[in-house]
Amino acid sequence: MSGVSLQPQELAAIAREFGTPVYVYHAEKIAEQYNKLKHAFSGSNVHFFYACKALTNPHILSYVRELGSNVDCSSINEVKLALHAGFEPERVLYTSNGIAFEEIAEAKELGVNINIDSLSNLEKFGAAYGHSYPVGIRLRPNIMAGGNLKISTGHDKSKFGVPVEQLEDILALVKKYDLFISNLHIHTGSDIKDADVFVKGIEVLFDIIPHFPELRSVDLGGGFKVPYKEGDAVIDIALVGAKVKEAFDSHPQAKGLQIWFEPGKFMVSECGYLVAEVNVLKQTPSTHFVSVNSGFNHLIRPMFYDAYHRIENITNTDAPKHTYSIVGNICETDTFAWDRELNEVREGDLLCFYNAGAYGFEMSSNFNSRYKPAEVLVKDGKPMLIRKRDVFEDLLRNIV
Repeated sequence: MSGVSLQPQELAAIAREFGTPVYVYHAEKIAEQYNKLKHAFSGSNVHFFYACKALTNPHILSYVRELGSNVDCSSINEVKLALHAGFEPERVLYTSNGIAFEEIAEAKELGVNINIDSLSNLEKFGAAYGHSYPVGIRLRPNIMAGGNLKISTGHDKSKFGVPVEQLEDILALVKKYDLFISNLHIHTGSDIKDADVFVKGIEVLFDIIPHFPELRSVDLGGGFKVPYKEGDAVIDIALVGAKVKEAFDSHPQAKGLQIWFEPGKFMVSECGYLVAEVNVLKQTPSTHFVSVNSGFNHLIRPMFYDAYHRIENITNTDAPKHTYSIVGNICETDTFAWDRELNEVREGDLLCFYNAGAYGFEMSSNFNSRYKPAEVLVKDGKPMLIRKRDVFEDLLRNIV
């Protein structure tokens, strides 16, 4: 909860200018987070690939590129967005996940870095390209990590990656097709607060690295935990950096290898704010409801992950506090928070949802035929509209 941030009066002014609900992103916060990473890993051969599935607005991608980060993509369209935003192909990483081989072939034609997550697609890649194009392999390390089972990706029941127990099958394909394996990738989950999780992953990779003499890099994924409320446990990035350096310095076979990380939420979560207006106050015998002009169609994380987002009344900041339940206007159970203390809420007040930069707008929808909100980027103190709010014609655009 430290560092640069936008103040309530700034957010309220942006909401009045651009309407509500509105997503607001603070460029300098993204820079602050990226600089934390660079400082923590300055002693190692580390390269960062922003996991853009967290937030793919091309203006954000362009800004991340200007900061010096590379970009990690989870679909061919994210690859195309990254190239559209100005990333050179060599700075783009595409990690496939259970997709048709045609998508991998398209990524190859675009010249980007590729990770493959199945034996099936690895064989197809070998048959098509042999040794002519370097490729990475996503491994499943069988490590449980992350703050929620829904976002833990490295355990033994996860769909992601090729299980490490199938190393002999991988090696057989490498030999059969003379594959050029340039990268080994693991990702254990999100909301990781324990630095030792990355050390465990490194240990798994060190047992495998000797089998791949052409290896150029190892990819340790991302998932660094960020704070959502005061007192939240977070990952010690400096400690991760120190432990990664110690591990790689002590293993001769790792000499010269690049170390890749894929920070997504860490870079953009705290830069984002969702500002909504209070539509209705509803007092019942058991609960005092505050209904806003947004819902899980705009911010699904509380309903999907039971995620906590700090909420503040930014237009009545000096009033006494009362307990409210904050709900959306969607015709489904649509609760942002139960029993939160807020400064007295009035109809027409503006509520701000913090930590809304990652998987906020990105997971939004037009459910209930409601419009997606506008997006605004604040850079050097100046707000700039980077996505217009939906209008009715947007709901009909692809209807035939």
